[in-house]
Amino acid sequence: MKIASIVGARPNFIKLAPLSKELRRRGFDEVIIHTGQHYNYEMDKIFFDDLGIPAPDYHMGIGSGSHGLQTGEMLKKSEEVLVAEKPDLVIVFGDTNSTLAGSLAAAKLHIKSAHVEAGLRSFDRSMPEEINRVIVDHCSDLLFCPTTTAVDNLRKEGIIKGVHLTGDVMVDAQRECESIARKRSHILDDLDLKPKGYYLATVHRASNTDEPNKLRGIAEALKSLGNVVFPCHPRTEKYLKEYRLWDDLVRKIRVIKPVGYLDMLLLEKNAAKIITDSGGVQKEAYLLGTACITLRGETEWVETVEDGWNMLVGPDTDKIVTMARCFVPGHKRHDAFGKGDASIKMADLIELIAASS
Repeated sequence: MKIASIVGARPNFIKLAPLSKELRRRGFDEVIIHTGQHYNYEMDKIFFDDLGIPAPDYHMGIGSGSHGLQTGEMLKKSEEVLVAEKPDLVIVFGDTNSTLAGSLAAAKLHIKSAHVEAGLRSFDRSMPEEINRVIVDHCSDLLFCPTTTAVDNLRKEGIIKGVHLTGDVMVDAQRECESIARKRSHILDDLDLKPKGYYLATVHRASNTDEPNKLRGIAEALKSLGNVVFPCHPRTEKYLKEYRLWDDLVRKIRVIKPVGYLDMLLLEKNAAKIITDSGGVQKEAYLLGTACITLRGETEWVETVEDGWNMLVGPDTDKIVTMARCFVPGHKRHDAFGKGDASIKMADLIELIAASS
């Protein structure tokens, strides 16, 4: 059975790593197609190196652009590759434009597809990622859900066939990589950081970066907190400079280039709190036992909030500062995202399809 895995951005790479390893261990013929949605070394190749993912068989080199332009180019080139490779199954991951393009290409070519991380909903249709999630789920033949909430979300939309509760493949990736990170990463020493002695911040979501007042509110909060390490996404750097917020920010906090997955895990694990608008980082914070302050009014990872380890504050300066200083989870975390065997369960289900075809 030939499988085409379509990826393009950091969250896709992390989800791909354990599943690709399990599929190849079982003898599946896997082709990795990289759209190029992330297109510089810091945001791209370093994750393949850290995670031990085989080099992509195809790299489309799409790069940045408007959502429509980027997705359209990805759809066009994904279709070309799928026609040439003729896979039996296409696997897409998460909620990026690469996910949407790969799913649509497979559907239009009548190729079965599987969605890893199906059923997530923030119920905010202004988020491009929410649109991607909904469309991909309705196009997919196999829907691998990380939580019971995700299964319920799909049921409410009438999606029952092909839905499987597998747990979250990110748990698989994180458990393996955390032990590797402790041995290989020197990021704390390189930055002269003490465990639990700093805040870690990430900001990249367009709803925050593209709005001057929102980005200004976040920047003011980070400056007020002071002891912040901020791996800055290229998009965010662009807008911080455009809004004339950059110079003052780099004087007040530690702004660094984006880091690889292993370095990021250690930074997250050892932070006093994490301040982010990233869905993936919210979940990583939860799995690592670090309290999270989310710069949004909603989240697709509702379990992290319901379990008391994540606070939604939006881009409000005062709320960010207050929660960063005062928020303390009241109990130990529950096992909301599975036991770390999601990739095995997914591969089992794919094997059943292969056996019946």
